[in-house]
Amino acid sequence: MQDNAQNKKPFRFGEKLRQVRERKGLTLKVVAQQAGVSESLVSQIERNKVSPAIDTLLALADVLDISLEYLFEEYRPSRPVRVITAGNRRKIAEADVTYEEITQPAESDGHHALESYIITIPPKSQTHRGSYGHPGREFGYIMEGTATLQYETASYTLNEGDSVSFAASSPHVLTNTSDKTLRALWVVTPPQRFI
Repeated sequence: MQDNAQNKKPFRFGEKLRQVRERKGLTLKVVAQQAGVSESLVSQIERNKVSPAIDTLLALADVLDISLEYLFEEYRPSRPVRVITAGNRRKIAEADVTYEEITQPAESDGHHALESYIITIPPKSQTHRGSYGHPGREFGYIMEGTATLQYETASYTLNEGDSVSFAASSPHVLTNTSDKTLRALWVVTPPQRFI
């Protein structure tokens, strides 16, 4: 019979911390200062040379705005169904536009990974991140309001109940053209915002 200690996976979440930090364009120094630890310690954690104390890990996760569930997802028993309850959705704000996560991408999904969220755009405002394009595809469904999708040089009017899908590699911006708040369900693959 094998020893339980031999069957345990080592905790190797340093790569995830580094990937998120680099995606956000943050230096080791900035992350270390905001987390209240040394730059050397952050570097060692990212290279899996040391295991941080839980308070250090919490501070790093807070600075990088990532959940502990994301860091430890491969260490929990596999679950075929993922549920995000209404009160536990992550939200991201970009200027006055809000993205509320309704499905969570997982590394184990591989090339099938996707994310979905509800976009809330106040009147006369617009999204910003897609204005340069990115790899993948997007699908959107207008739940409330009226929008214009600017895709390359073409404009598409989207009313409540309309849907749209497109290659995300071309520049695209969603603008709320009405006087009421726009709410849209959006699906993106591969994930872009909540990783």
